[in-house]
Amino acid sequence: MAQQTIDPTGAPRERDMIDPAHTWDLTSIFASDEAFLDALADARMLPDRYRDWQGTALASAASLLAYLRFDDDASVRLSRLANYAQRRLDEDTRSDVWQGRADQVTSCLTAVDEAQSWFVPAVIELDDATIEAFMRDERDLEAYARKIRKIRRLRPHVLPPREEALLASAGEVVAQPETVYSLFNDADLTFPDVIDAGGEAHPVTHGTFVPLMMARDRTLRQSAFESLYGTYRKFRNTSAAILASQVKVQKFMAEARAYRNEPGVPASMAASLFPTEVPTSVYLGLIDAVRANLAPLHRYVGLRRRLLGVDDLHFWDLYAPIVDKVDMTFTYERACEIMLEALAPLGEDYLAIVREGLSSRWVDVYENVGKRSGAYSAGGYGMHPVILMNFHGTLDDVFTLAHEMGHSVHTYLACSHQPPAYADYEMFVAEVASTCNEALLMRWFLDHAHTDRERAYLITHYLEQFRTTLYRQCMFAEFERDVNELGARGEGITAARLCERYGALNRDYYGPDVVLDDGITLEWARIPHFFYDYYVYVYATSFAAATALSRGILEDGEPAVRRYLDFLSAGSSQPPIDLLRRAGVDMADEEPVRRALALFAQLVDELDELTTRLARA
Repeated sequence: MAQQTIDPTGAPRERDMIDPAHTWDLTSIFASDEAFLDALADARMLPDRYRDWQGTALASAASLLAYLRFDDDASVRLSRLANYAQRRLDEDTRSDVWQGRADQVTSCLTAVDEAQSWFVPAVIELDDATIEAFMRDERDLEAYARKIRKIRRLRPHVLPPREEALLASAGEVVAQPETVYSLFNDADLTFPDVIDAGGEAHPVTHGTFVPLMMARDRTLRQSAFESLYGTYRKFRNTSAAILASQVKVQKFMAEARAYRNEPGVPASMAASLFPTEVPTSVYLGLIDAVRANLAPLHRYVGLRRRLLGVDDLHFWDLYAPIVDKVDMTFTYERACEIMLEALAPLGEDYLAIVREGLSSRWVDVYENVGKRSGAYSAGGYGMHPVILMNFHGTLDDVFTLAHEMGHSVHTYLACSHQPPAYADYEMFVAEVASTCNEALLMRWFLDHAHTDRERAYLITHYLEQFRTTLYRQCMFAEFERDVNELGARGEGITAARLCERYGALNRDYYGPDVVLDDGITLEWARIPHFFYDYYVYVYATSFAAATALSRGILEDGEPAVRRYLDFLSAGSSQPPIDLLRRAGVDMADEEPVRRALALFAQLVDELDELTTRLARA
């Protein structure tokens, strides 16, 4: 791989200045933009083809099988279109051309949803005897048996065809809150540069913010914090209105499908979780288990305040290094080498896929002007997975690479072993593969620590993973539930109310040793996952599941690896709770969460002992 130097100022470059070896290759989706446009033109005929099936798809077992195969093919074509358009837009969110093309794909998807909205009600209207007869008459229908069962399970929440078509036609409207937020947050919002204690200027972007929060210079950390949240404060009413519109959309869609509000369970939560076959008790149980184990987090925050040597710990101090004289910066090439070594316990078959991803340009590595913030993996049938990240050479970036590669291998294996109907996987298991990779990577780093100081530094990083992934994402989940409960009660969702609730949650979770800075009450405005419809809780449950699975892989070896790879290859061929049970962890029980938090408490104890010993040396 070609070496590429990161700009020491942290300033993002224009995309054409980045070595193509460090940009993703989208040609597995479409060979060119022209090929994409041709496919989009062809896809515009799909709504008519779906409507043509309406009178015949359920006339016989053979016609039902033919329709389901047609639907598989159409779904793959549409997925490739959506993937390509969104990936090209994410390269530069300022692009009018790709904003327009992404909108065209969304319009096409909405038209298809409307045109095929008759199918689910029609399947539900069939009696059990007819379904059983179809299965006997056409054995190949057995491949779709689970899909049909899942559809019929939705019977209480499926509307007559006309109403289903009406809801489907609203798809573009439903997508607007997330679309508007993304354009506002990624394309339009900019933050003032900041000055460090030595008088040097630093740009503040979504990509540089967390690295700035990890700087040793407290003046720089505070300035970056105030730059970012001072900007969000200027637009707090706009941000609140966008989030309120998301809550209203979710409320409308849930109540339209006869989901009902229950104490602690907004209708929108039930509407999100029921189709995924995850009980709402898992969501609520996560919050209960974490709430019951906040004391170790409070102790960690107190330890952080003591180790930083400050009278008042602020939120701009939560990411600051508390162990000195450890150099943890990496080139992208070294990050790749470390990842491969750390994932070796998963076996050569797994590593071969990772190597293919690295050599075949699955990864879009560096930040450029206009590029979407954060990181993700995307993929599906008819393409290899791709990874977006914004690499700045930090330890966090190494973990981000391993995290997103976990998603990509999961997608690769599911698409390789499942038919299109089951190649995707529910969000409840989506974060397990990524977080398991992080756990194995952390074990590699701890095993390769040469000194107490290095080990203390790494344990701090591990504790931060617990804090930000299990505790913080659970706090996000509680906030999302609470905001949707406000919407369910018809109460106003204003910036003031959002800030008040978010501030109270931070006070509860982080405890008395941190100052509740005014800026942190606006953090909700910069979290895109609140527009993903009850997604954040899966980060926390997945962290607990991955902690258990990675321990099994390291301790039990080949049998655990085989179970784990079977899980990754299973897609959505079984309910997600059952898939995880087969892999070796039961997430219907709170015990995996409690065990993960017990490990967090042990790590806090070890960090306290190590830093005490270092202070005496």
